[in-house]
Amino acid sequence: MKADLHIHSYYSDGTVSPAEIAQMCADGGVDVAALTDHDNMNGCREFAAECALRGIRGVCGIEISAYTQDVKVHILGYGLDATCAKYAEFEKFVNDGALSRTADILSKLKKRGVSLSFDDVIRERRCPRSPVHTMYIARAAARKGCASSPSAFYGEMLAPGKPAYSGVGRPSPEYALEVIAECGGFSSLAHPGRLALCADDKLKLIERLRACGLAGIEAVYSGHTVEETAYFREVAAKYSLVVTGGSDTHYAEGSRSVGVPPFVPSEELLAALGID
Repeated sequence: MKADLHIHSYYSDGTVSPAEIAQMCADGGVDVAALTDHDNMNGCREFAAECALRGIRGVCGIEISAYTQDVKVHILGYGLDATCAKYAEFEKFVNDGALSRTADILSKLKKRGVSLSFDDVIRERRCPRSPVHTMYIARAAARKGCASSPSAFYGEMLAPGKPAYSGVGRPSPEYALEVIAECGGFSSLAHPGRLALCADDKLKLIERLRACGLAGIEAVYSGHTVEETAYFREVAAKYSLVVTGGSDTHYAEGSRSVGVPPFVPSEELLAALGID
């Protein structure tokens, strides 16, 4: 059974619909797939229906964009109950935080001579219930000719340590784990190889999060080397974490492809996802 448990749609910073992702999964021979948009599950019902039409087991997921001291620590969650009161609290927190952060970023950009309006940014959003993602600002800037591409603008102006970076309204990884647990979900640390920490500090973070209920780690990831994959499998065994895997696909034409790298989920993971 082949799985891809990390895919984004246009409900966050991807550019493809849930239906298009389901078809990409079918074309790629994926049997189990999870939609993991940033900080929302707005496309999950549509994704599950489209997967069912193609004989794919669709999993409702989320990637919470958590930060600790301006270090990205993204937490994947699977099988959350979207009707849970804790999830409603989380939705308000991230939506309010995203609006405050957007205002902060636009103010910083203006001081740098980059004039963008909130309307410019909001036009990049496909779902009015989704939090305003920083990549929407980057896309609006590129659309106005402020950079050669959204990714270039993000790297130059919006990434941590850059002139218009904002940490306003970011949830902590502990809060992310709390939300996932209280909503009945299964948590996994996303792309540990991308954590902007030294090896010792990564392990300290994993120990800290394991004590807060972290259940899995995304050892199999499109951006990991063979050596990193092997290393994080060892880390998973050391801390009794379940190995998860995903492509982190955002675009149909991007460098990442659904189902790559190949990932075969363990029986323990399938059980945690509620799959027979």
